[in-house]
Parts: sequence; structure tokens; C-alpha cells
Amino acid sequence: MLKLHHLRVGRSIFTVWLLEELGAEYALEFYDRNEMGRAPPELKNAHPLGKSPVIDDEGFVLAESGAIALYLLEKFDPENTFGPPSDSKGRAEWMQWLMYTEASAFAPMLIKLLLSRSEDKPPVFDMFASGEVALQLGYVEARLADRDYVMGDTFSAPDIGMTYIAEMAERLGELAPYPKLSAYLARNKARPAFQRALEKVGA
Repeated sequence: MLKLHHLRVGRSIFTVWLLEELGAEYALEFYDRNEMGRAPPELKNAHPLGKSPVIDDEGFVLAESGAIALYLLEKFDPENTFGPPSDSKGRAEWMQWLMYTEASAFAPMLIKLLLSRSEDKPPVFDMFASGEVALQLGYVEARLADRDYVMGDTFSAPDIGMTYIAEMAERLGELAPYPKLSAYLARNKARPAFQRALEKVGA
């Protein structure tokens, strides 16, 4: 059976969510953060980087959220319910949004999060993060101006990662100026599969 190594209070809840959307059978291995908020050293037994999420599918170990999502979709989504459109441009656009949350969108959010934990905020980092967060959230807000989900009227895999970004923005107090994104976050978190994922991890 596929195993997901889940670090509590982290992004791997979104891999649990995808597994629930797919109706896949899986087991969870839980890890707790230390007093510094870091992953415990035991997680390195699953993957050398000691990061989460990591899946182990009968000895096949895979890290990185985007790669895991692609693998799970190919394995558990034969009807392509959550996958990309069939045309090349649609597929490329879908892939762009799947990877966007781990690339352009995440870095400024992470910087903002780290700055929020420090009393000494270097101005260059603070200015960069504030500008970039506004740029990224404005970009997504515009994308959602005439659609319910990233790719249109139908929920698909990139919406899971985008929900992570929206939730992170909410926790940082950055979401209020973006009503479309706020409504999008609430809509996605109300999905039954997301609620099941929360129950599975005890969140």
C-alpha cells in the first residue's frame, strides 16, 4: 500500500487531500515538528532531505509536491477527472498552474512568514516580500475574476496547491484585499475530500 510521510502543520496535508479526492488507499506515517518548528531527524529515514510530503509506493520513494501529484494522478485518476486538458496548450497551461504554487508563488510567502517570526526585519527583505506577495496574490485574483477555479469551472489538481498559497496568505494577514481569492479558499476548504483529509491527520 502507498504510504505518505506526513509532517504535522505543513503542506503534506494537501497531498492527503489529493489522495482523498482520488479515493486512493493509503497509509499515513506521522511526524511532529520540534520546538524550533523543524522536521524531526527521523524523517530523513524516509528521504535524505528530511522534508514532507514524501510517498513510498511499495519501495518507490518520491518527494516534491508537484511530482507526487503527477504520479498520483497517473496512478489513481484513469478518467482524468483532476488532470490536464487533452490539447497541448491546455495541458501546458494546467502544468504551469500546478508548478506555479511551488515556484513563483511560494518564495515570497516563505520570506514573509520568516519575517513575521522576527523582530528584526531587514528592510530589503521586507520590501521585496511585500511587493512580491502583492504581485502574486493580485495575479491569482485576476485569474479568478471570471472563473471559480484556476482552470475554469471545474476543480482540478492545481487548485489544491493554490489553496495552500491562499491559506498561507490568510494566515499572514494578506488575503483581505483579494475577495475572489478569499471566496475561492472558502469554497475549496468546504470540499468533502478536504474535510476528510483534516480528519485523517487530526487537524
